[in-house]
Amino acid sequence: MTHETTPRYMPGPFRAGDRCQLTDPKGKINTVSLKHGDEFHTHRGVVKHDDIIGLPDASVVLNSSGVEYLVMRPLLVDFVMSMPRGAAIIYPKEAQAILGQADIFPGARVVEAGVGSGALSLWLLRAIGPQGFLYSFERREEFAEIARANVSTFHGYTPENWSVTVGDLQDALPSTVKPAEADRVVLDMLAPWECVDMVADALVPGGVVLMYVATVTQLSRVVEALRETGQFSHPQSSETIVRGWHVEGLAVRPEHRMIGHTAFLVTARKLAPGTVLPDLKRRASKSDFSAEDLEAWTPGVLGGREISPKSLRKRVRSATESAELSQAPDSSSPAE
Repeated sequence: MTHETTPRYMPGPFRAGDRCQLTDPKGKINTVSLKHGDEFHTHRGVVKHDDIIGLPDASVVLNSSGVEYLVMRPLLVDFVMSMPRGAAIIYPKEAQAILGQADIFPGARVVEAGVGSGALSLWLLRAIGPQGFLYSFERREEFAEIARANVSTFHGYTPENWSVTVGDLQDALPSTVKPAEADRVVLDMLAPWECVDMVADALVPGGVVLMYVATVTQLSRVVEALRETGQFSHPQSSETIVRGWHVEGLAVRPEHRMIGHTAFLVTARKLAPGTVLPDLKRRASKSDFSAEDLEAWTPGVLGGREISPKSLRKRVRSATESAELSQAPDSSSPAE
């Protein structure tokens, strides 16, 4: 795949349309999209965008009051944490675990549902490279629009190896992905157990399905659904917890705050046709469940966070404006 412009995330001098992080002496970070003639204003002075455009990445620029700002191109982890959001995003600690546990590799054909605000899409697109292909599915058009804009803003163009289909995965997957065409499937949805059979059809033998679920009731339900099909290996479940450390001279200690539970990750691999999975030797446990237990697993009981239409329209507009600016023709000097 070739593009007339250098991807926005690639190293090199800052250009008009690039995203730029400005860090002040107190460590406060602001992110701006560079545009000829624009300015970044604070109560401590003004930084002109034209003073940044043309500088190497990781340079220092002075504002109108002589205050120093470190200017750097955002890393992907920085971008996803500051980009406009429709749905809640998959945070970097889970995204990085997903890439490893699902074994996302260059050239992989990956199915993703739902796309949300596009955070995981960005990580997956980077991992599969231009030789791979990402099939993303999203039920809500507004979320899909924000995701498209965020991905375009980060790259400076819309990747040719990415498709976004609006609709329910159960209806859209069979008509979009042929049987045994997907190498990996990643599901971030309220009731992923409803899609287990069609995911099995889409995966190649040995392919990996990974499901991102927030609660223990969802975790229990999706693991049992994978087992019931008889088409997957024994599911593996985990959560990711990150704890930072303060290191300053001899003062070395854990940070007072850590990033705890946000979700569970469940992985399993597609068995070859006709394969019967050997039983695991387990200790006696309560593995049965009743109709009352199933009621606790329904999407209605689990619920979901709703966003007001006004707020969603504002987020769509913000994401779209960023995408349009990032894809504007680059120029090393202001327009006449």
